[in-house]
Amino acid sequence: MVARLIDEDPEGAYGYSKVALRLASRVAAVREAGGFAAYANQKYSEALAEFRAARRMTGSVELWPLMADCERGLGRPEKALDMAGAPEVQKLDKAGQVEMRLVAAGARRDLGQLDAAIVTLQSPELASNAVQPWTARLRYAYADALLAAGRQGEAREWFAKAVEADKDGSTDASDRLAELDGVDFVDALDESESEGDSGDEQQAQGAADEGHKE
Repeated sequence: MVARLIDEDPEGAYGYSKVALRLASRVAAVREAGGFAAYANQKYSEALAEFRAARRMTGSVELWPLMADCERGLGRPEKALDMAGAPEVQKLDKAGQVEMRLVAAGARRDLGQLDAAIVTLQSPELASNAVQPWTARLRYAYADALLAAGRQGEAREWFAKAVEADKDGSTDASDRLAELDGVDFVDALDESESEGDSGDEQQAQGAADEGHKE
């Protein structure tokens, strides 16, 4: 239920995770699920505790980037950067290493180090034309960092590249690109409703005018 609800109803997922933790707190998968549910609700201290517990039980390092991001959420970007340089990072698979790079870049931005954040994201994975599950998010983060640094032209280029890689709409890169291009989206439904309202008002006004004439 946590996995089913966590994207659409994070509060509901969190409620289920608390029940699971009461029933089976010694099961690593339950502790991990509890961590994800707390993380989705921005309860970073609780999430970090659950991720640490799951890691102690399994010995796995796959939660390392999430643990580092919890440190960011708790206002400790320096700790997140320390974790980015730890030996555990070398044990992560490629997806985990990219995730750690994203967290480290975020920590640099937390510290106001925009240029360092940009350099952190520059990597073979960013330069590659191959599209992987992490490609859209990596390109998006790079574009966003460039924009924050005032490099609008380069940012637009990388938002466009993020759009190309974002087949499932996991980012709002297309909206950001449109914003940079000065494109305004109009809700057609709202527009038609407004026209309908306007027509009703005109009819009502016309009826009132006829009444006055009579």
